Amino acid sequence: MGEAGDVPGGREPGGPVVPKRAASGPGPAAAHSTRAASGSESVATRPGRAGARVPPPPDLLAAIDAYLLYLRVERGLSALTIRAYEGDLRAFARAPGVERWTDAAPAIAHLASLARPPRALRPSSHRRKAAAIRAFYRFAYADERIDVDVAASLDLPRQARRLPDVLDAGEVVRLLEAVPVPRDPPASDAEAVAIRDRALLELLYASGLRIGEALGLDVRDVSRDGAFVRVIGKGDRERLVPVGEPALEALGRWLDEVRPPWVSGARARVGRPGMDAEALFVTRRGARLTRMAAWRAIQRAALLAEVPAHVTPHTLRHSFATHLLEGGADLRVVQELLGHASIGTTQLYTHLTGERIRQVYARAHPRA
Repeated sequence: MGEAGDVPGGREPGGPVVPKRAASGPGPAAAHSTRAASGSESVATRPGRAGARVPPPPDLLAAIDAYLLYLRVERGLSALTIRAYEGDLRAFARAPGVERWTDAAPAIAHLASLARPPRALRPSSHRRKAAAIRAFYRFAYADERIDVDVAASLDLPRQARRLPDVLDAGEVVRLLEAVPVPRDPPASDAEAVAIRDRALLELLYASGLRIGEALGLDVRDVSRDGAFVRVIGKGDRERLVPVGEPALEALGRWLDEVRPPWVSGARARVGRPGMDAEALFVTRRGARLTRMAAWRAIQRAALLAEVPAHVTPHTLRHSFATHLLEGGADLRVVQELLGHASIGTTQLYTHLTGERIRQVYARAHPRA
């Protein structure tokens, strides 16, 4: 579901903006629609005291289905985010005592159990699950499925402030240049892959995109003349993000020299599964590039560059934001470029730059 700064990890997707229903009830039509849309199956039954399987309450399942439909249709959340919340809620539906789910006690007990050994979760995971359950109860109360405001009794665990890993400007240059790009048109598959990977890495750092946003781009989303990319981010929010000259040059080589023969070759192979002629970044078989392939590309570059930090696709996003702020960019501008809904999320990077300033001071000042 998210990222350190862009996480649901504490942010609830369903606020109290749900219109009241004319009559209470489990809403079988909404439940049916959600199952049809998501393809999800009913929640597994819970073990009873004597080992028998006790099914979750039907009204709870119907409320969960209606909430997931609300998140998809009205809130416009991504399928990945909805899947994460669905997993948290269906796990809650299997919890002991959940037949009394209209009261706060089962939710409180379930969340408390997640913090106890041996199944104690990391604070970020615990907070995410608590946020999902509390947001669900807010929906259920607003939708008149329960008579008590259970969400008011559920507190979110305190979120530890964890500063993300960031590369300095020199490390970013080493990382990018570690991908060996030939001067001439590629003479081998390895050189063609290098051109694609270099274009991806340059774009991630130049624009600060989430990896899902970058891999979700189509060719038509890139304006080489306008030097920007059109991005559909979280909540289906659209933004235009500028792209610098080095990234545009890398994208140009990818789009002109490598991508066309890969896509045309895939078209020639009739019935090729997964082929995506619109995707900006594709494999040699013409399929849209996956997150795992992007992760491997960055890991290869980090290994060659001998970068000490733990580098992931999101490291380039964090580095993008931090370097902008260190260069004097306005916080609101960085918020817009990153696609953050809340300025509070972007403010994480002000703490990070303050810490980096202290580190530089400690290294450079003779009496620090």
